[in-house]
Amino acid sequence: MIITVASGKGGTGKTTFAVNLAYALARREQQKAADAQKKVRLLDCDVEEPNDYLFVRPDFSEEVPVKVAKPVWDASKCTACGKCAEVCNYNAIAVIKKKVLIFNELCHSCGACAWVCPAKALTEQQAEIGKVQAADGPAPFFFAHGLLNVGESLSPTVVRAVKQYLDKDAINIIDASPGTACAVVAALQGADVALLVTEPTPFGLNDLKLAVGLTLKLGIPTGIIVNRSDGEDCLIADYAEQVGVPIAGRIPFRREYAETYAEGGILIEHFPELAENLLSIYDRMACALPPVPEELEMNPENREFPPFEKGTSETGYREITVISGKGGTGKTTLTACLAQLAGQEVLADNDVDAADLHLLLTPQVREKHAFTGSIKAFIHPEKCVGCGQCAAACHFSAIHPELLPGHASMTVYRIDPVACEGCGLCPRVCPVGAIDCQDNITGSWFVSGTQYGPMVHARLGIAEENSGRLVAQVRNRAAQLAAELKKEYIIADGPPGTGCPVIASVSGTDLVVIVTEPTVSGVHDMERVIALAKHFAVPAVIVINKADLNAAQAARIEEIAAAHGSKVIGKIPFDRAVNSALMAGKTVLDYGQTPAADVIRDIWRQIRIILQGTAD
Repeated sequence: MIITVASGKGGTGKTTFAVNLAYALARREQQKAADAQKKVRLLDCDVEEPNDYLFVRPDFSEEVPVKVAKPVWDASKCTACGKCAEVCNYNAIAVIKKKVLIFNELCHSCGACAWVCPAKALTEQQAEIGKVQAADGPAPFFFAHGLLNVGESLSPTVVRAVKQYLDKDAINIIDASPGTACAVVAALQGADVALLVTEPTPFGLNDLKLAVGLTLKLGIPTGIIVNRSDGEDCLIADYAEQVGVPIAGRIPFRREYAETYAEGGILIEHFPELAENLLSIYDRMACALPPVPEELEMNPENREFPPFEKGTSETGYREITVISGKGGTGKTTLTACLAQLAGQEVLADNDVDAADLHLLLTPQVREKHAFTGSIKAFIHPEKCVGCGQCAAACHFSAIHPELLPGHASMTVYRIDPVACEGCGLCPRVCPVGAIDCQDNITGSWFVSGTQYGPMVHARLGIAEENSGRLVAQVRNRAAQLAAELKKEYIIADGPPGTGCPVIASVSGTDLVVIVTEPTVSGVHDMERVIALAKHFAVPAVIVINKADLNAAQAARIEEIAAAHGSKVIGKIPFDRAVNSALMAGKTVLDYGQTPAADVIRDIWRQIRIILQGTAD
């Protein structure tokens, strides 16, 4: 069996659930037969921010580099014809003053540029983009994970490399990354069951809906796991009944669980009742495959706000981008509060894969635009001669042979639209012109009014690629608004992780605010995202959410920040008022005078001082 554990957003407890389920199942298998080979495998496919190993503590015995073919330019052969730049659908190549510039962060390793170069000045060479590590101990199960190099964007390639360790005779548990984009699709493909971990909050429900749409679109039987459950969870229960996806299990909300997690402990070792709960979830495996529900509306309340106000800035805007190494750290909650404190500045939600800022700001959509983020190739079966040249050239394994309907002996080729990355190489390779491309609408973007100023936001389509381009569209429109309206700031809610959409969010911004938590995974993920900010030469500051959850980890965060030339500008305490505010659909500031609100006000004051200092 292959069980993929996923979630619409990070921070729901997906990793905790996957790791503890693996331990519970493995130990039960050991009790059945102590000398039996390990029948459970845990594969961490959240390759941008793999966290499972922090709890498993494996002794890695195998390490395999993950490589892709990247273009290398030979200036002595180049004629500066520009065909390489023309063919690149990812804007990863530019020809300036007869010099070819290759932007590695944007390159998708499709091979189109090398194929079209008439002078053979571009050749493909293997480049390492990450690695897979595997261990057979000391945990009672086999463990492997992938790690994408910081600054690289091809996470699905590393995910597929991790999945090479699937064992058809074992219980395979795959820990997927959060969201609904290409890396999650790669982790879900081939799964027998998808378990979606959520929490009973408006954020949790919104992102659960996106995840359910993805798994059902892929034809995978799906169940819901409610973490931090209060026992009723009406928000989630009502939705589950509405769409016909069962709740497979509930994990209660207990601070003791959070404290054990923060220290990197295995929960079932401290709380035996949780092991029984997880085994019951596995044994019942409540899942279903109902029809795909309709897509969500972005502004169901349709609120009215006044026209956009003009600002007074004569020096241009400064862009503040709030990001996190992992989801669920409070990034969006903080962004909404900063928007409120800034007062009528330009807002941007760059987290296009799982946009949540609109849940707190309840925008009035004034413009809606379809976003054509890529092309999709398709083969005319009546023209295909079955030569296979397209499949041989495809770098994404998206083209497969099949028998022509009604002709038992005639093989043609078919393009998997989910796997196709829209590079446009296959139509050029086909010798008989059997392949065409068409524009692929991958999402929508919006300009909206809010109580706190104009907001640009977007929604990436389920299972779609090129979220980085959609982020760029959001940022470009926000920049236009800031210039036109003479605003002082753009305040942006960025995506979690270190992959393509994060790269598109942080490059060129004026200040990155990294929100983290004092947990082993929070510290690990913060280090990677600080490295990403440094890679793009963007100044970064740190905010610790739930700072009093673990004093030792909080101190560790301050040490790491100092070592990277950064600093902690705020420590938000573990405040139940934050969760209560979310449940009420309010910002923390709107909810009243709370310890968290006081710290957030000071964070905004420090951000303004820092930006004033960099401007001087």
